[in-house]
Amino acid sequence: MREPTIPAALDAAAEHFADHEAVVDGDVRLTFRDLRRHVRRCAGFFHDRGIRPGDRVAVCSPNTWHWVVAGLGALYAGATLVPISTRFTAPETTDILTRAKVSALVVTGRFLGVDRLAALGGALPPTVLRVPVEGVEEGLNGVTEWDALAAYDEEFASPAMPDDVSDILFTSGTTGRSKGAMSSHRQVLGVARAWAECGRATADDRFLVINPFFHSFGYKAGIVVSLLTGAALVPQRTFDVAETLRLIETERITVLPGAPTIYQVLLDAPDRANHDLSSLRLAVTGAAVVPVTLVERMRAELGFDTVLTAYGLTEAVVATMCRPEDPAEVVARTAGRATADFEVKLGERDEILLRGPNVMLGYLDDPEATADAIDADGWLHTGDVGEQDARGNLRITDRLKDMYTCGGFNVYPAEVEQTLARLDGVAESAVIGVPDHRLGEVGKAHVVLRRGHTLSTEDVIAYCKENLANYKVPRFVHFRAELPRNPSGKVLKRVLREESDG
Repeated sequence: MREPTIPAALDAAAEHFADHEAVVDGDVRLTFRDLRRHVRRCAGFFHDRGIRPGDRVAVCSPNTWHWVVAGLGALYAGATLVPISTRFTAPETTDILTRAKVSALVVTGRFLGVDRLAALGGALPPTVLRVPVEGVEEGLNGVTEWDALAAYDEEFASPAMPDDVSDILFTSGTTGRSKGAMSSHRQVLGVARAWAECGRATADDRFLVINPFFHSFGYKAGIVVSLLTGAALVPQRTFDVAETLRLIETERITVLPGAPTIYQVLLDAPDRANHDLSSLRLAVTGAAVVPVTLVERMRAELGFDTVLTAYGLTEAVVATMCRPEDPAEVVARTAGRATADFEVKLGERDEILLRGPNVMLGYLDDPEATADAIDADGWLHTGDVGEQDARGNLRITDRLKDMYTCGGFNVYPAEVEQTLARLDGVAESAVIGVPDHRLGEVGKAHVVLRRGHTLSTEDVIAYCKENLANYKVPRFVHFRAELPRNPSGKVLKRVLREESDG
């Protein structure tokens, strides 16, 4: 019996589902046997460049077949995978490369009109592998081009072990400083298997993966679920409703996970009736409140047999999930019951606490933050507030933290506020999430200017765009003389939200 590692899962998939399609990306159609061959060559490349078990390999590239090969290749080489958001600016990316002590970087060149490799300048690790997302580019000294992988041995044997750190996923903390949540191979497989069981995924399924691979929703609930079940992955680089409709029809997509906004846009698409969506069977969503009417429309108009909601976070991936037999009210109003061997309970102030074998190992190089998050009894303090019904279904009612969700991505206001503090003319700021029909929530920055300075809304937004990923950029700016505070001086964001509601 194989040890429970992600490379072992790939080996098993290559044997059990050898000629089944594993990844379909435009003209590239890889079977599971093909995928393993490419992954082993990539692992051989990393090994040749001195990457050894425990070294860290970062991947910063959009959803293409290259990401799947590179991410699995790093894991197959025994390295720790560090996914990086393609939405990050160069300073944000450099910060992670430095703090994670990355030894190799797989990075796209031009993507969406921006040369992300060039933007990093000299802040690069010893080994750089470039992904040709928008075609072949001019060669660069010290940069290996993707086609060079073809020369490596496809018989590479993985040294990975079940309790090795498989990946470090960075998530911003409420202090504004990103934290790297570490998981083991055993844990990643555990949560992916639970997700697959709740969704009843099989080798007959075809996943359209719009969720970014740099996010656990795309990587762990996408790529790893595919390895465990033999389902085919169809990655989409960016969400474009016309392309999504085309892919559902032509690739006979059965599973479409995503944030609620994706389904809302699909339902509102003028051309939807001209596409055959009859293959769809499963939708899995979360990250925001899901209206009952949306669940009903997803079933009636998009044709999903099953719609499930789930609750998770980077530190636990997926902790609760609905089941296929749950009624629409339960799916829409709750995040389901415990899964992946988690225990769920409510602590002080009804904070959601999680415990189980799949809670993260800890934060990278941050024992203090780890101790703050996981108590002496092993309970992960999520910072979310909730309720549980008699059957154990969890409902998220509020956040102890100020985080809000924009288009399925978590935004931590403290990080945005720290960025605004560096803008000349800003004395202080407070950022909150406000409702948005399409994205769920967007940011609103309340800004107090320094005496004698003037700034416009356009100035503030332009500065944020230069320094933050786009989903973190506030959509609204409100200049005010002062921020509301309690007697101890703490900003009363509750008052700001009430003002916005009014």
